[in-house]
Amino acid sequence: MPSVRPATESDAEAILELHVSSIRAFGPERYRDEQVDAWATKPLGSAPYRESVRDESEHIVVAEVDGELAGFGRVELDSGAVSAVYVHPNFAREGVGSALLARLEARAAEAGLDSLSLHSSLNAVQFYERAGYERGATVKHETTGGVELACVEMAREL
Repeated sequence: MPSVRPATESDAEAILELHVSSIRAFGPERYRDEQVDAWATKPLGSAPYRESVRDESEHIVVAEVDGELAGFGRVELDSGAVSAVYVHPNFAREGVGSALLARLEARAAEAGLDSLSLHSSLNAVQFYERAGYERGATVKHETTGGVELACVEMAREL
């Protein structure tokens, strides 16, 4: 079972590596190579993750299994948007994503939010549906270099 804790600035490099590994492993299930490459390109490096740790309007967490970083997630507490739930490929389908999402939902509820929303990549829609999120419209998400990814708007009452 993974343990979930708030991320620290010292986690930023490992989060970046995990994020890219997850995109490269799971992105090809539903996206073209050009889209996966653009999605996995992180020109700002680990800086955005450090900024999320410092930003009080966001809550970013990491999951660990046997001391190894297994996933990360982030929720924006002002808007109720889940902006990330990523699992390292070595820990896929072991409850890491569910543990991360549960922690983000609990923190959002503590902050007084009564619902959450997100834009799911096509390969993660079923994961969110199993967690009680409902599908909305298909939207376009612009990633590095202006490359667009189809995503699904989803929402859930807490």
